[in-house]
Amino acid sequence: MEKTAHDIILRPVITESSMAGINDKKYTFEVLKTANKFEIAKAVEQLFGVQVAKVNTMNVNGRLKRMGAHAGYTPSWKKAIVTLTEKSKGIEFFESMM
Repeated sequence: MEKTAHDIILRPVITESSMAGINDKKYTFEVLKTANKFEIAKAVEQLFGVQVAKVNTMNVNGRLKRMGAHAGYTPSWKKAIVTLTEKSKGIEFFESMM
């Protein structure tokens, strides 16, 4: 089964540090754990109509959470920081939040 762009890009990551990167055209997304950098770049280009310069990925481990005597971990996930080319337009979703 082939993965579509909507399957690869799960959601944007909205934090103080991710919003600080918008001025440098760096956008942060939660992506499918099995997606590679080429698939992520192609998905972002297809969804937002932009040109991707590079993609940095990292695996984020789940954090320990406690509920009384019971302890468990939140799910682990994959984060991608996508840098656009200088000629490329920005992603409107992030620009509207500034």
